[in-house]
Amino acid sequence: MQKPIISSLLDTDAYKLNMQQAIFHHYPEVEVAAEFHCRSDERLVDIEKELKAEIRALSQLRFTSDEIVYLSSLDLYQKDYLDFLSSFSLNEENVSVSIYDDQLALQIKGKWLDVILWEVPLLAIICELRCNTVYPESNAEQAIVLLKDKLLSLRSVGEDFHFVDFGTRRRFSKNVHHKIVDHLVEHCSHFVGTSNLWLAKQHNIPPVGTQAHEWFQAHQQLTGDLSDSQQLALHRWLQEYPDKLGIALTDCINMDAFLNDFNHYLSQEFTGLRHDSGDPINWGEKAIQHYARFGINPMDKTLIFSDGLTLDKALEIHLHFTGRINTSFGIGTQLTCHLPEVKTLNIVIKLISCNEKPVAKISDEPGKSICKDDEYLTELKKAFNI
Repeated sequence: MQKPIISSLLDTDAYKLNMQQAIFHHYPEVEVAAEFHCRSDERLVDIEKELKAEIRALSQLRFTSDEIVYLSSLDLYQKDYLDFLSSFSLNEENVSVSIYDDQLALQIKGKWLDVILWEVPLLAIICELRCNTVYPESNAEQAIVLLKDKLLSLRSVGEDFHFVDFGTRRRFSKNVHHKIVDHLVEHCSHFVGTSNLWLAKQHNIPPVGTQAHEWFQAHQQLTGDLSDSQQLALHRWLQEYPDKLGIALTDCINMDAFLNDFNHYLSQEFTGLRHDSGDPINWGEKAIQHYARFGINPMDKTLIFSDGLTLDKALEIHLHFTGRINTSFGIGTQLTCHLPEVKTLNIVIKLISCNEKPVAKISDEPGKSICKDDEYLTELKKAFNI
């Protein structure tokens, strides 16, 4: 095997460690299972052998002392959690890789605390192995040429427009990802951070992210009443991070169900909301109306948009909401996998169970819904009046 694709456990998205610390303090014994889904019409069976080798290499990694010092400097992580990370490693026995129905199949099972850090590097590895096979002549220089052209649209944009890199999971390759961020740091004042902890450390820029869908999904089986699960997830987050990481993800069920649970107290305590499915303009308008209903000035809040964005689409959304509410944009695939003639790969790893009971993601966009248990999905929709 050549040099492994992932060479540091920091080469992951910040929200994974944010959630892992909360799990460490509140749910250390909870068991989960997650599955890989390829939404693209593409067979990935040819990378099975290489993927297994990469998983084996990934399980050998540890956080270095220098990386622990860096994480400590972020003023997010408590000493007991950092001590835990100092001896943490991923266990390859938690991941099964096979071919099912003529497609690559992956399942991750184990304690949530132990397996949560698998998702992001696994997706990045799958994308890179596939791109190496399908597009062997494509390279970072081509990506930079396209990036320079895209950045021309920002020449007349005000300083209140800013965006971050959300591209780790579906990047063309690690090298392309790093070159893109290198260029943005050097040449774009509107670029203000990255979800990738390794790149944030290298460039001394903010690591960005709060929580993912799995946080809300797992709470569906961690509460007494299913209809209370979102509120429990939000309150538990505030318990772990009372004055930091205050952006809440809204679409595990859907925006309307979320806002029904997002009462006056929660609306005040969280600094803003993140959009990840459905029409972004309609979603943002609902958020503004919600804050106004509670007498909260929307200009004291921030909306983060992160659903399949391009720079042009982000600018369009920004201009719509300018002067009404603060906005920021997490751009992923269209930054880190935008090369000539390259077709992006739409893959995810999502939670399917918690403590051996089903969980679901419904979202504001039907194509993003995930649930393997129709009976449970009916129960969930009933609980949230969908």
